[in-house]
Amino acid sequence: MSAWAIVQHPLGRLSMHSLPFYDMLQNPTTKHLVNGSIAGFAASLVVLGAIVVVGLITRYRGWRTLWCDWLTSTDHKKIGIMYVVIAFVMLARALIEAMLMRAQQAWGLGGGFLSPDHFAQLFSTHGTIMIFFMAMPFLTGLINFVMPLQIGARDVSVPVLNSVSLMLTAAGAMLVMVSLVLGEFSTGGWFGYPPYTEIAYNPGVGPDYWIWSLSLAGLGSTLTGINFAVTIYKERAPGMKLMRMPLFTWAALCISILMIFAMPPLTLATAQLALDRYLGFHYFTNGFGGNMMHFVNLFWLFGHPEVYILIIPAFGVYSEVFSTYSGKALYGYRSMVLAIMSIAILSFTVWLHHFFTMGQDADINAVFGIASMLIGIPTGVKIYNWMWTMFRGRVRITTPMVYALGFIVLFVLGGMSGILLANPSIDYQVHNTVFLVAHFHNVAVPGVLFGMLAGYHFWFPKAFGFRLDERWGIFSALCWTLGFMLAFFPLYALGIMGLPRRSAAYAQPAYVPLEMVAFAGALLIGVALAALVVQLWVSVRHRGENRVPAGDPWDGRSLEWSVSAPPPEYNFPCLPVVNDRDAFTAAKEYGTAYREPGEYADIVLPRNSATGPLLGASGFGIAFGLVWHIWWLAILCALLAAAAMVVRGFARGLTRTIPAAEVRRQHQGWLAVVRASVPVTRADERAPANQGLANPAVLRETS
Repeated sequence: MSAWAIVQHPLGRLSMHSLPFYDMLQNPTTKHLVNGSIAGFAASLVVLGAIVVVGLITRYRGWRTLWCDWLTSTDHKKIGIMYVVIAFVMLARALIEAMLMRAQQAWGLGGGFLSPDHFAQLFSTHGTIMIFFMAMPFLTGLINFVMPLQIGARDVSVPVLNSVSLMLTAAGAMLVMVSLVLGEFSTGGWFGYPPYTEIAYNPGVGPDYWIWSLSLAGLGSTLTGINFAVTIYKERAPGMKLMRMPLFTWAALCISILMIFAMPPLTLATAQLALDRYLGFHYFTNGFGGNMMHFVNLFWLFGHPEVYILIIPAFGVYSEVFSTYSGKALYGYRSMVLAIMSIAILSFTVWLHHFFTMGQDADINAVFGIASMLIGIPTGVKIYNWMWTMFRGRVRITTPMVYALGFIVLFVLGGMSGILLANPSIDYQVHNTVFLVAHFHNVAVPGVLFGMLAGYHFWFPKAFGFRLDERWGIFSALCWTLGFMLAFFPLYALGIMGLPRRSAAYAQPAYVPLEMVAFAGALLIGVALAALVVQLWVSVRHRGENRVPAGDPWDGRSLEWSVSAPPPEYNFPCLPVVNDRDAFTAAKEYGTAYREPGEYADIVLPRNSATGPLLGASGFGIAFGLVWHIWWLAILCALLAAAAMVVRGFARGLTRTIPAAEVRRQHQGWLAVVRASVPVTRADERAPANQGLANPAVLRETS
């Protein structure tokens, strides 16, 4: 575009046509009125929500605190919390879209109330958000918060890079939210297959929103994988050998390696698709020498390891939950480690089963079918180990355990349907039906979402210093479980009956009863989400009764439970020395927990940095400019990003020192709280008396 064209059109493609209700006003048919009203209401909620948040921060004079204590913080714990906040916001949007889709299909006989394009946008944004902007931030947030504490480290290896990764992910999420207000999102699914996302088929801004939001999130995830892997390799406390690491940390190491090697194929595929759309390249246009199957291979070379990037951290969470709430060491630790590593390796060998129906040779399909079945073996090992962990243990039914028990039952069922789909002949029959939708959700929801929610409840007291309300927590967990079963089990039958997936409407009356059941399940899932909100509100109101300042409300086994709740910014007054696999349990048994170190030393921590927020804002500006062809904005933000990196490269005084005297004062104050706390048994974990001192024997040792 020439300089004159940029001046003549400073807003690029942005115009009144970009507003979600414009078509409704120009062409007020019933269909346009319904779809425009839904889109306009959603856009209004986003705008109103932003205004309310800005207003509340302004009213309570929170801008300085927000900037200094959170947005520019390099503390891994605060970064982890911000990741989880992003995940919950995006979860709310994705679930609302899921309920809309279920409603459309429940009344889909004869057409329903959504237009095909609107429905296609919903399932594209739902899938994109749940994979990239709910599950990925959630697991990254949990790992960020927990992993450095579990390995006895002060922080991740590169704290500023951690902040940059967060802000790039936030920029991608914000771009997806903006698509509700300006323009529309892609209709090409969360996988973005050409030719549906090529410029000839879809010249609008939807595929561009998809490309650049994933590019930002993918870059952030790649940097996160590098950071986590280096941290686990280099920052472990003295004595923390690899085979003494908690299973959750092993899971973090595995998915870090997967991120490093699996995210680049996605970045390459989206970059090539962008070149096709913006510069007239033809990587994926068959008529000009390209091949759309190259995109499919690249995407699923990322996509199947991505499935395990999502689920392996949940396996780590469940390992911690089963062990802690059974009061036992994890059964088969070494086999669990080998199982996780085997899953990580095998995840790169099965990508082709995602397109068994696209014309490969039968021998190739057979090889990938066998590989797909093999990956079920290490998964089965883990299931049996978790059950043996509970066997003869003192199992306590808490909110995380409800999620974990629901996971075992539902995930095994989903795995069995996966073994069926690993058979190319069976897959050929049901691949493009909602049977596949049922299978994927049968693995992803109990496997990933339940795991993340279990981790949220499990480590919430450590992050904020008070326990979540158990009654609302168990109610929400039961609603999630029952709602999931109602929403997705009918889809197995509908798939066998022949209902195609991604269908906005259908002509067979036989589908209606099961679709109605699925819609009822979606509503129950909505109740589960609302119960989580109520639970948080109730817990905050009654936080004084549920404080756990001593830091160990569940009789935890690993090092994160050995410090106060919430932990100090430096994590440990002096780095722990590890001599056992369950380091904190061993310290409690040997009477060495809660002891004052022989001497204190100054602690050096990184200063806050604006580099992350600046690069995140620049990334958003570049992406928004590219989506709408506002070239001056994209160039300006690219220059800002480059300037931020140059300035960071020349910055000095990047650390600050906490004097030993201050460390001593804080640690001795916490030890005084421990001695004053009332020790409780596991039977009294839910009682207000639980102040985070779980083992009465420990109090005698510190007296």
